[in-house]
Amino acid sequence: MSRRRSRSNEPPRLRRGDATRKVSHQMLEAQRAEQRGELPRPTVAPSSMPRIVYAVPGAPVRTDLHPAMLRELVVREGFPGVLWVDIDNESRHQVALLEKVFDFHPLAVEDALNPQSRVKIDAYRNSLFVIVRGLRFCENTDDPYDVETYNLCFFMAKNLLVTVHSGPSVPVDVVYERMVANPDQLERGAERVAHALMDITVDEYFPVLDKIDEFVDGLEERVYQRFDQDVMRDVFAVKRLVLAMRRHLMPQREVFSVLTNRPTPFLPPESQVWFRDIYDHVLRINDSVDTYRELLANVMDSYLSQVSNRLGQVTKGLSVIATLSVPFVVVSGMWGMNFEHIPLSGQAHGFWIMLAVQLGLGGFLIWLLRRWGLL
Repeated sequence: MSRRRSRSNEPPRLRRGDATRKVSHQMLEAQRAEQRGELPRPTVAPSSMPRIVYAVPGAPVRTDLHPAMLRELVVREGFPGVLWVDIDNESRHQVALLEKVFDFHPLAVEDALNPQSRVKIDAYRNSLFVIVRGLRFCENTDDPYDVETYNLCFFMAKNLLVTVHSGPSVPVDVVYERMVANPDQLERGAERVAHALMDITVDEYFPVLDKIDEFVDGLEERVYQRFDQDVMRDVFAVKRLVLAMRRHLMPQREVFSVLTNRPTPFLPPESQVWFRDIYDHVLRINDSVDTYRELLANVMDSYLSQVSNRLGQVTKGLSVIATLSVPFVVVSGMWGMNFEHIPLSGQAHGFWIMLAVQLGLGGFLIWLLRRWGLL
């Protein structure tokens, strides 16, 4: 009897379905309150508001959460469904939302707002912070080798994903449209959204690799088929591009190695197989970069060898010319001295005799050089 009374005094436990209905009811009430004017409407332009996707099993996906509703949802622990908030750090309103609504570590927030932060992975008390770097060719430039990099930052917690980037982001646009069209993918977990974003970010390296492959093929053709004196300038430009890719890939390999091989907070163990696929892509890109480095080194060696051979041919030709001119210089110098009594100086045919001697000596030197294989 006492056991029954003690159970009746306990507060009723909230099941998952009840929690879902409760949150949906709270959102509906907040939306009605907003329509009645009891909740303040956003005073900023819609473009200054972050993109929000909230998926609850059995309920339609929400993309129009009010900041007050978002704050109420975030402060609750164990809210049902999955919430993804995308923040552009170029908008001060979105940055203020990141700093005030979410209880992330200040150091992680500082790194997320700094576009020069290095690629890293840090685990905090209430979140997992990851920075992934993307790379793509610049569009508005005349330099075909000019690339730009960008950081995509991730705050991962239970049922929550917050992404931070600077300006428009192709991976975010693609995944956002995908999640809105297919909310079932978002309902599988925040780590699945993070995986999709990281996968597209890493895959953007492959078009750059394809372009580098075209550059290397063109450089090899210019070196082996037609000698181009400007090839070294392009070789060094492509080499700088390859080294830049390698510099950005090295820390990302460590990040995805941690996500794949080590227990990570806020990531279920079954999600490691998804990040292993990205890790394989990073390794493949890194191997391709090393291959292109070797090919560029071979192109450079071939170019220097051809330059050395051409220099040797020119030096050889100049040496032959200098050798053949020796008889003419010697004979002309001897019989051109300013003395009164020089043999053949008074002969009527002295000039022709000296010319014949010079030509004879020149012919003899030509025969001698050919016999020695120097001509």
